[in-house]
Amino acid sequence: MQSSFADIILPLALKGRLTYSIPEEMQEIVRRGTRVQVQLKDRKIYTGVVARVHNDVPDIKDIRPVMKAYGSDPVINDRQLDFWNWIAAYYMCTEGEVMKAAVPAALFPEGETNVPVVERYRPKKETFVELARRFSDMELNEILDSLRKAPRQSDILTAYLYLTGYTADSEIKALRKSYVLKKSGSAPSHINPLVKKGIFKQLSLEVGRLSYPENKTEQIRDLSNIQAVTYDSIRRIYKEKDIALLHGVTSSGKTEIYIHLIDEQLKKGKQVLYLLPEIALTTQLIIRLQKHFGNITGIYHSRFNDQERAEIWKKVAADDPGSGYRLVLGARSSIFLPFSNLGLVIVDEEHDISYKQHDPSPRYQARDCAIVLAGIHKAKTILGSATPSIESYYNAERGKYGFAELKERYGSIRLPSIILANSREAYRKKLMVSHFTPELLNSIDEALSKGEQIILFQNRRGFSPYIECSDCGWIPSCKQCAVNLTYHKSIGRLVCHYCGYSISVPHKCENCNSSGMVTRGFGTQKIEDEIKIVFPSARVERMDQDTTGSRNSFNRIIKAFEEHRTDILIGTQMISKGLDFENLTVVGILNADNLLHYPDFRAHERSFQLMEQVSGRAGRRQKQGKVVIQTSDPDNRIIRLMLQHDYQNMYRSQIEERRAFNYPPFCRMIRINLKHKSRADLNSFADILGNDLKGMFGKRVLGPEYPLISQIQSWYIKTLLIKIEKEKSLAKAREMIRAALDRLEKEKGAGGLRIGVDVDPY
Repeated sequence: MQSSFADIILPLALKGRLTYSIPEEMQEIVRRGTRVQVQLKDRKIYTGVVARVHNDVPDIKDIRPVMKAYGSDPVINDRQLDFWNWIAAYYMCTEGEVMKAAVPAALFPEGETNVPVVERYRPKKETFVELARRFSDMELNEILDSLRKAPRQSDILTAYLYLTGYTADSEIKALRKSYVLKKSGSAPSHINPLVKKGIFKQLSLEVGRLSYPENKTEQIRDLSNIQAVTYDSIRRIYKEKDIALLHGVTSSGKTEIYIHLIDEQLKKGKQVLYLLPEIALTTQLIIRLQKHFGNITGIYHSRFNDQERAEIWKKVAADDPGSGYRLVLGARSSIFLPFSNLGLVIVDEEHDISYKQHDPSPRYQARDCAIVLAGIHKAKTILGSATPSIESYYNAERGKYGFAELKERYGSIRLPSIILANSREAYRKKLMVSHFTPELLNSIDEALSKGEQIILFQNRRGFSPYIECSDCGWIPSCKQCAVNLTYHKSIGRLVCHYCGYSISVPHKCENCNSSGMVTRGFGTQKIEDEIKIVFPSARVERMDQDTTGSRNSFNRIIKAFEEHRTDILIGTQMISKGLDFENLTVVGILNADNLLHYPDFRAHERSFQLMEQVSGRAGRRQKQGKVVIQTSDPDNRIIRLMLQHDYQNMYRSQIEERRAFNYPPFCRMIRINLKHKSRADLNSFADILGNDLKGMFGKRVLGPEYPLISQIQSWYIKTLLIKIEKEKSLAKAREMIRAALDRLEKEKGAGGLRIGVDVDPY
């Protein structure tokens, strides 16, 4: 019996799926995973995904029919649909929100009923030329003789024969028309007579939008003895467990182990997903992977445009192993690609906060999702880091994950020496030059004199965090958000980093009319300006959110540093991860206190991780590196542990604190954010929800409270935090929270309320 109805997921924040009837002519082609076009309400048309086909008559008076089916081949496979369903359930969002995050919009067009909705993805095509038929050597000589009076035509044919290496026994090859014309120094009009004479024919062929350099593949390098032991250890773990944590110090050669594990899976005909936290990291690594695995290696991240994302999607989904991507290197969103046969998922720098999606929904943790995705495919997972997250190390310690270690740097290079520079004392003794201690300046000067390179880390962009009236203390703040405006000298404006609101720099105080406006603190722009004054002959670059707006900006900055065209690179946390520079010997951390004193239960763990990761960039080849940490609190426990690169004791101190105060991994956390344009209404609704939740969860509910930033884009914000013991059912807790939110949404006036749920908000 044929199915009459389809439950469809649309890329909208709708609770549940929508049911449509399947017209008789579409009965054969509408099935789970196919794309269909449907009408929603009076005017809107969307392309959705069929999640289920059935004969259960829905309790709806007027059920609309599916308008169009895009063929019978599923564009979303069963494993993806199962994965979407898990994400929606676990992270308390809708399947539509997951779909919107997951799929390229070009493949799922939408529009109005009065305008035809057409698929926006168009394969890129180009004109190619090839011989019209197979010619013998004698025939080719005769043709060339006949073209003596048409030298341009003769040049084109000669260039084609040379470039293809054509012989009478070889296959006819098609070459890009533009390439043949360039090599022969000819114009397009010169090729047309050759087509008319039946010597050439022109073809329109699909070409990729994404071009990677075609390097000849190289053999994978042998592992060192220490790496080989670790590799064998991981393979033994995989006989009993599906997840392994690889704890390897910076520059220990974790990537080389990954490459051997990848090779093993590719030889089995499997696909591999290699996750990285930062787009910048893909630049160096893609060249390395393609060197070994060639054009089956693809890359995926948010900087690609919609057409490019659709093309990558199709290449991952391709059945043909020769034309598809079997190894994908990507940032967190690559977990949503249409893998059909995953054998291995690598999560490199697994501790990194960039794996967490905060806004918009789904607010997922890509590392945790990757583990679930691998489980759906019955694949293996490897989590790698020099500074594993407390949760992952705890799971390994308890035996939930297998555990492998690399304790030495590759080639026995020593870990960098760390110098603590007491900035408080330097300021007191008037030894500071701008924001630089004598220890850091001497280290930079010494490195520059030897032709070596330097990285300076400051985890705040802009020129100055704020400007202030020196007479009354007035600070310009955002009109829409409860934050101070950051001074950006390059554009001469004060900017809000939350909503983008900006104003020109005020010359007078709006409070007391004084002209004594001064900058306070420092960001990456200010460091760039001042380092150029102190070292005028040094070539300085900056890598932060302001300088990496375009897709190729990462490549440009990193390539310049690799090629020694930059002496000093200044940046935010994006320079701390995984980058490998041969000539980099000095790393300066300009304000360690800024990291340590952030109001968050993970502040000390993250400070250690960030400082250790930044430090790990130094001295990665034959020279021992040097790290200068500027701090006003050199006796701080975390900084002291950093001096010894002592991850184990950092972990011990943090795990005991977490146990004492009931923080993860000893509990689950769910944060609920409430937003409203009216502060009074927000307070009222927050109290209603708080009381409802406390009636169910008691003292496990913290708040409602205003967060550190209590207003963004004119929306006032309040948060509630719920802690759920590990032994309690998280599914049951989510069910109870959903019921409370449903009751809140039915309150009078709740239409102006925005609710965001963040599961595992850390």
